[in-house]
Amino acid sequence: MKAYGYENPKYSVFLSVAKQLNECGIVPVLMGSLGLEIVTTKNWDVGDIDIHIPGDSRGWSAPVEEIIYQWEEVKKQLEGLGFSLVDLHEHAFEKGTLRVEFSVIDTLPEFAGIALDDIKQIEDQEIRYRLLNATQYYQLYQASSKDSYRNQKNNQKDFAKIAYLAEHLK
Repeated sequence: MKAYGYENPKYSVFLSVAKQLNECGIVPVLMGSLGLEIVTTKNWDVGDIDIHIPGDSRGWSAPVEEIIYQWEEVKKQLEGLGFSLVDLHEHAFEKGTLRVEFSVIDTLPEFAGIALDDIKQIEDQEIRYRLLNATQYYQLYQASSKDSYRNQKNNQKDFAKIAYLAEHLK
């Protein structure tokens, strides 16, 4: 599937998930390396598909079962697409080598200073989702770089993204 002049097979998977979420009244936000690839047209070696949806603005401070609103419906939709829940804490699903992880969009304003209303809505094949722009990704990765858990998990990959975005936003 091609988006913004960039092709990645995981984008097709994202669209399938987004379509199911749209049917539940959820407009997801495509995050992580896949979203950044679409925005920058640069290969960021996408590992998993990161999707943010509405949830408790306390994020990880909320009880794990309450973090994501409509969690049972989201779980049902992913299982309907052949995914299995593999990590409740990470809200992660797998299907073969594909991994989809969910998080809460409502933490972005406090975490990275990104107003939710400022995130652009995209429509592709009548599937609605939202996508950060390059400046918003820069803000997000700057905030993430201060998160010790994320730094350990991502082996400093965020710093390469920050440097790239800083150079290209000049």
